[in-house]
Amino acid sequence: MSGIQIAIDRGGTFCDVIAKIPNQPDYVFKLLSVDTLNYKDAPTEGIRRVLEKVEGRSIPKSEKLKLDLIESIRMGTTVATNALLERKGAKVLLVTTKGFKDVLVIGNQTRPIIFDLTARKLGHLYQSVLEVDERVTIENFSEGGGDKLKVDVNSDPSFTVGITGDIIRVMKKPDYEVIKSDLQSIYNKGEIKSVALSLLHSYTYPEHEAKIAKIAKDIGFKVSVSHELQPMIGIVNRTSSTVADAYLSPIIQDYIQNFGAGFEGGLDAFGNKLLFMQSNGGLCPWYKFTGLKAILSGPAGGMVGFGETCFDSVSGKATIGFDAGGTSTDVSRYSGNLEHIYETVVSQVSLQTPQLDISTVAAGGGSILFWRNGMFVVGPESAGSDPGPACYRKGGPLTVTDANLFLGRLLPDYFPKIFGPNHDLPLDYELAAKKFAELTEEINKDKEVEGIKLTPEEVACGFLKVAVEAMARPIRNLTEAKGFNTSDHNLACFGGSGGQFSVSLSKNLGISHVAIHKYSSLLSAYGIQLADIVIEKQLPASFAYSNETFKQIDAKVEILVAAANEELKATALSEFHTRLEVYLNMRYVGSDTHLLIPRIEGEYDADEKFIQRHKSEFGFTLDRKVLVDDVQVLLYVESTHKEPQNPFEELNKLTTTTVVTDADDNKLVYFEDNGWLKSSIQQLPNLKKGTTINGPSIIIDNTQTILVEPKSKAVILPDHILVLVDLENDKKVSHEVVDPIQLSVFGHRFMSVAEQMGRTLQQTAISTNIKERLDFSCAIFDANGDLVANAPHVPIHLGAMSFAVKAQKDIWEGKLEQGDVLVSNHPSAGGSHLPDITVITPVLDKDNKPIFWTASRGHHADIGSISAGSMPPNSKTIFDEGAAIVTHKLCARGVFDEEGMTRILLEEPAKHPGGSGTRTLGDNISDLKAQVSANYKGITLLKKLVDEFSLNVINLYMGAIQSTAEVAVRNLLRLAFEKFGGHDLKAIDYLDDGTAIALQVTIDPESGDAVFDFTESGDEIYGNLNAPRAILYSAVLYVLRSLISSDIPLNNGCLKPIKFLTREGSVVHPSFEAAVVGGNVETTQRIVDVMLKAFEAAAASQGTCNNFTFGITDKENGISFGYYETICGGAGAGPTWDGQSVVQCHTTNTRITDTELFEKRYPIIVHEYSVRTGSGGDGLHKGGDGVVRDIEFTYPNLQVSCLMERRSLPPFGLLGGGNALRGKNYWFRHSKTNPKEFRRISLGGKCTVKVDKGDRVVILTPGGGGFGAPVTKNTKPKQNGGSTVNYPIESSTPTILTGSVGLRSITQDTN
Repeated sequence: MSGIQIAIDRGGTFCDVIAKIPNQPDYVFKLLSVDTLNYKDAPTEGIRRVLEKVEGRSIPKSEKLKLDLIESIRMGTTVATNALLERKGAKVLLVTTKGFKDVLVIGNQTRPIIFDLTARKLGHLYQSVLEVDERVTIENFSEGGGDKLKVDVNSDPSFTVGITGDIIRVMKKPDYEVIKSDLQSIYNKGEIKSVALSLLHSYTYPEHEAKIAKIAKDIGFKVSVSHELQPMIGIVNRTSSTVADAYLSPIIQDYIQNFGAGFEGGLDAFGNKLLFMQSNGGLCPWYKFTGLKAILSGPAGGMVGFGETCFDSVSGKATIGFDAGGTSTDVSRYSGNLEHIYETVVSQVSLQTPQLDISTVAAGGGSILFWRNGMFVVGPESAGSDPGPACYRKGGPLTVTDANLFLGRLLPDYFPKIFGPNHDLPLDYELAAKKFAELTEEINKDKEVEGIKLTPEEVACGFLKVAVEAMARPIRNLTEAKGFNTSDHNLACFGGSGGQFSVSLSKNLGISHVAIHKYSSLLSAYGIQLADIVIEKQLPASFAYSNETFKQIDAKVEILVAAANEELKATALSEFHTRLEVYLNMRYVGSDTHLLIPRIEGEYDADEKFIQRHKSEFGFTLDRKVLVDDVQVLLYVESTHKEPQNPFEELNKLTTTTVVTDADDNKLVYFEDNGWLKSSIQQLPNLKKGTTINGPSIIIDNTQTILVEPKSKAVILPDHILVLVDLENDKKVSHEVVDPIQLSVFGHRFMSVAEQMGRTLQQTAISTNIKERLDFSCAIFDANGDLVANAPHVPIHLGAMSFAVKAQKDIWEGKLEQGDVLVSNHPSAGGSHLPDITVITPVLDKDNKPIFWTASRGHHADIGSISAGSMPPNSKTIFDEGAAIVTHKLCARGVFDEEGMTRILLEEPAKHPGGSGTRTLGDNISDLKAQVSANYKGITLLKKLVDEFSLNVINLYMGAIQSTAEVAVRNLLRLAFEKFGGHDLKAIDYLDDGTAIALQVTIDPESGDAVFDFTESGDEIYGNLNAPRAILYSAVLYVLRSLISSDIPLNNGCLKPIKFLTREGSVVHPSFEAAVVGGNVETTQRIVDVMLKAFEAAAASQGTCNNFTFGITDKENGISFGYYETICGGAGAGPTWDGQSVVQCHTTNTRITDTELFEKRYPIIVHEYSVRTGSGGDGLHKGGDGVVRDIEFTYPNLQVSCLMERRSLPPFGLLGGGNALRGKNYWFRHSKTNPKEFRRISLGGKCTVKVDKGDRVVILTPGGGGFGAPVTKNTKPKQNGGSTVNYPIESSTPTILTGSVGLRSITQDTN
């Protein structure tokens, strides 16, 4: 019997197999992905079992399998993902441009988790680096009118035209003989055989890269070439992707070779029978499958699967895909087309490659359950597949799977008996019950004073409730970020755990219909069976979309189509039906937000489609050119296995349904509102189509368990179970007693409100600062103005906004009306620095008394001042720094006061001597309106919570969530009291001008209260390093949260145990008129360092943001632009860790502009951006190193400014650790007498100069201090300075978030 089609998804826990056998039912089964006692390879074992069934005989495991009966094997695999997560790839040599050997060490310079003092990054993937002495750059520039300057390509022999159309200057050609010698020497050592080749600007000028690649291949290396893999601008992402491909491809190739060895004839016998699923949702032949294409191999099958089988094509209502497996939970959205993204981060590795937009949002059934700081916490840590949940009998912890088992939602009798030492035992119910009993005892002991006594069932159910909340939050964020209401979707649940969460998750999201495919727990394998083969080709571009460029686009499309057809011909699949899709990757000038727009042959309206979609997704359009950054062609070889499926339409066509009253069995299942209920057990194969199962019930077959909760019902369709969810909430929550389970739920709900406010602001804002750099924060507050939840976007905003809200509350007491919105930015009213404008909206009751507040703070690119960008390094008073707003009604009774804001932003600052009004009024007004919208979103969500639970309940839990944070901080302060033996904590350090920042902390061990006394700090400065009190509070909150380490709610409770003492007229309590722009970015760093010194928690970090700006207004040539960046340095070491090198520290976490983008947009050349080796302090634990940043300017008369600290006084070491090196700034200026020579001039930390064309500025940033005395022959190391009391500081677990959700969680920037 020939014609067998096999689809396999090898996941983290289980390997799923679906075999289509002619004239027989599908053969569907699961086996463990790793079971070394029984088989070497799970997919091979699955195929062996299929052939045994077909041939009707036992096939020995040692026998090579025959392919005669098999038509196709389609496979998704986690081999590449596992190698990346476990860092078990090949040894790689990175070959890159001289001066950029540390391109991936620095990356985008951010630290992964803002509250992790260790700033730990996972190791990079390459083993060594070879720098090539070659260089090309973009000759022209695009910002501020630079694109209008004409460059004659024939005017200089070093000029040429790149693939994108840009004029390229070849500054230095490589010496290929030297390169060949270097590569041969490395190859001869025999250790490294895989090369990642990525040179600056090779996406547009690949000549150097192509020649070096040929040399390396001729020597014998396997070479991943950046311009071949992903010809897109961005050296960091392209290099990271290239290294990942070189790291993973040998692992993939080894796996495929080993897989092929299990078949007669080996790999050569497969031809095109063996296809692998790629991250982009398409299949490719095994010989085209590489590491970079393999990361989402399995999850991509799931998205194809639910897209093909669970989408309502008639109504067009989009479906959210919820894939809950054993080790991860993935979410995606399907609205008729597969949605793609081109960048993601997996295990701290940036990957730039076409991939389906699938976001990993949780750890799945293996999520570990914790009781922390009085709250129920689920994940993100995972038990994985080994040891797995406690019930797997491998010594694992309590997990979500254990909770489902304990509550009767998983049935051991119907679950595969594959556990225990001999893999023949069922799930261990008794052990799960024992562990829940022990955890319940611990919880009840902690809550005894409050009179709370929970049962183990309530605890397990509580954890599941919190797990659903934790998963629902990112789902809301994903859909809201795309501009869609979550409840306006259907839900498709699949994966091993999907059916157990279908009803509870849909209730939480307000979704009434859930589609569960008959192969739901194997839907990734089913999707792989349905998938098309996809051939993808891409070319970079760099031009505006216009009549003049249509021929260029057509030419690129023609090249790509020819290349795709040539590859199709080589695969011998040309007889199948094909379809072609062409996409343009488009963006507005000056924006980094790309949208992929389909191009229809013969139509030239892609710009209109871009504008329409931009308006739909982000709420606005721009009067700017639309650019094309690359052209992409997808050639689909369409699957012959597809059959249209629409369960929602099938339900609508059902005329009658029969309610099933009989059951195969009955079991007790625990539900939150009902306790233990007798629930029917229904075998899915025994249920007739068109019948209805009323809950409570469990529907099972050999591969899945589906829980139908009370009041919901399931309709059985030919290929689906369609669950109709009862959305009514009958549970009454007490408004008098705080339930710890409900507290954990509200913790997620409150944060979700703040996060969705942030999504709204990001969507509707127009400026780069807010929309792309995400320099904003959104928060909700109780009636008193106390912070309840603040999405942790910007560290320095954390505690400050509460004081801004309270200031407005006091000013406007009894004067507010419905529709009023307030605006403020002045430090005396809780502001940080003037560019950070806060919009504050009261939620008023019928008597116009505030019951809540919402607020959003965003950094505006310009608000006037004596210099562009409103960050003047030489400001002396607040009036030098732009528009200063103590208070103003931004909206009165719902009417936006544009006239008043124009006066405040444009006219008032211009009245100051030397001052100017805002230079970006349009952006200011638009962003302020976006902030109003964000606040309104928060109000809407808060009102929904009140409608659901009542105002008294919300107020109770707003107070309780603050109390939870308060308790955590009090415990930390008691720990510090113990560490210092009851003595006060003291520390002092100095700004570069000698101004002291001094702190004394006195702790009451009984209450956990503390006095933070800053009165000995220096006087207010005649300069801009003064730090408003709101900033001081934020810095303190940041340190306390970092010392606690675990994830506690960020709210006003953190500061309740603390009394602040400051001296009016001091640097940390400046006067009304004091300049403060530098205090926000520089002095806060010193405050943090002083606090950490007082607590003896960590040595000083670099202690500066290294603020660097340049720009010009050249009216004669029509050139006007400004650029601002903050530059990373070294982090301080601690008692158990070395300081992280080249990373943003403490109160900032800004990304650096990628070098290729930087050189394309501005008239500069970056000659070096590398680690400043040896700049970190010595010690038992060494401080991190700073960077060297060498920038040449290629346009005359640019104004360059530095606002930087730690140029006079070095970052200190702690407890015997050495100081780090100070920062240095040099100006290499052309000599007037000999233009070929440079004068090296020290710029100091604070200056403004005018530079000529060809001048260079070199910035050497400070390192971090060392911790503990270095070990010598005569000394022994003293951990933690000899103290036996340690703060609970731990390196954070790397985030599991990926896809759109992951990208939004890691791109949090500050100024």
